[in-house]
Amino acid sequence: MTLEYFRDFCLALPHVTEDTPFDANTLCFRVGGKIFAILDMETFDYVNLKCDPERSIELREQYPGITPGYHMNKKWWNSVSVRGIVPDPLILELAKHSYDLIFSSLPKKIKDDLAQ
Repeated sequence: MTLEYFRDFCLALPHVTEDTPFDANTLCFRVGGKIFAILDMETFDYVNLKCDPERSIELREQYPGITPGYHMNKKWWNSVSVRGIVPDPLILELAKHSYDLIFSSLPKKIKDDLAQ
């Protein structure tokens, strides 16, 4: 998985923006102003993605490249390796899952504003 491919995938999702709010190397993808993916642009070894807690447990047991989210709420966030340990299609599926979780949690007004 390359940074460019992952970035293109995320930016193709509806209403996604990107920024670097923490430092020049930490790239965040957002929907409705809320982060759904965080990665280090300099090293790009893993990406932090939000995940349903029950699914997180299953994924962490199945894939050594999926661990509790680094510097994140370990219940809701996973650090997902992008260096070949986790299949690329699964990484993209988990990015979409993270996006969907964040989007579904947005207040109705923000969803309505995005739909215009």
